[in-house]
Amino acid sequence: MKQSEIEKLSVAELQDELVNARRSYTDLKMAHAITPLDNPAQLRTVRRTIARLATESRKRELE
Repeated sequence: MKQSEIEKLSVAELQDELVNARRSYTDLKMAHAITPLDNPAQLRTVRRTIARLATESRKRELE
């Protein structure tokens, strides 16, 4: 998810996306522990998306 897309989300949508991304990351980590993923770079992509969402959420809290 791009930063420009994240900035357009409402606060509720932002929180929903953050929860979904964290769930997705956990699922990917578990799947990777059992059987190596075809594309392990997915883990990094999801982790960075989580960081972008969390940063935007915190930024809005401080405003």
